[in-house]
Amino acid sequence: MLYEDNVNEQNHSKLIQFFIDVKFLLKGKVLVANVLPVLTGFFLALYFSNQNFSNHWQLFLLTMIGSTLVISGALILNNWYEVDLDRKMERTEKRPTVSGNFTLNSVLWAGIITTIVGHGLMLLVTWEAALYSFLGWFVYVVLYTFWTKRKYTWNTIIGSVSGAFTPLIGWAALLPANHIVPITMFIILFIWQIPHSLAVYINRLEDYTRAGIPMFPVVRGVDEAIKHNLLWVAHLLPFPFLLLGSLGWGFVIFATILGVTWVIFSAKGFKAEDKQKWAKGNLRFSLIYLILLSLYMILIGV
Repeated sequence: MLYEDNVNEQNHSKLIQFFIDVKFLLKGKVLVANVLPVLTGFFLALYFSNQNFSNHWQLFLLTMIGSTLVISGALILNNWYEVDLDRKMERTEKRPTVSGNFTLNSVLWAGIITTIVGHGLMLLVTWEAALYSFLGWFVYVVLYTFWTKRKYTWNTIIGSVSGAFTPLIGWAALLPANHIVPITMFIILFIWQIPHSLAVYINRLEDYTRAGIPMFPVVRGVDEAIKHNLLWVAHLLPFPFLLLGSLGWGFVIFATILGVTWVIFSAKGFKAEDKQKWAKGNLRFSLIYLILLSLYMILIGV
């Protein structure tokens, strides 16, 4: 009995460790931050097409599962390709590619299979949703991970284009995306990712410097990165007004309050004695901005 209990406990621990490894492989928070705008786009498209969720719940599941698999495939392939960099960084030391809990070959095949299955499911949604899914994947995996990240300081711009496709995916499951709402969401998501990423780079400056990755604060310095962070956050302010006719004054006021609050917090970075602490707070607020803005839009669509 004692031996069986020990075996069961070991199996349970291995199972828990497996799920922890999967979480790190999929970059849990990054995955959620990318899937949330897909959800937002879908519910907004329901609202503007005057359709009921009950009539499209199967399409919703197909869209969310397919897009999640495509995004997961991109993140897995990123982990596979960047294992040499991850071994030099404290923030990535728990990834199974670094710890050796998953073999690189198994991670590569997981990324390929997940990508193929995800794209296959998206083709069952609409051709337009499948196109945006592919473009987001291609920009992140090929243009960002394989090409620009190790070579150019402007790699963040490329990476930000990738994530901006996510609301278009959700919207295009129901409607063509040649509409002011998904286009504005694309722009907001693109801009949002740059200060969000700069906060990550400043917070983990030693990691990126040690790995030799030419992120903006590594090459241009923290003070210059704080300046650019403020400029990009300020660029978010006018775009909610483009949605005044579609989403109303309530959304515009709410988004403006969030934007102004973020601008004020960003400006505090110039005088912050502990830049890393400020960057952590800036990173936290960027996520709050995205989550609250998305939830407000989802509530409009429900």
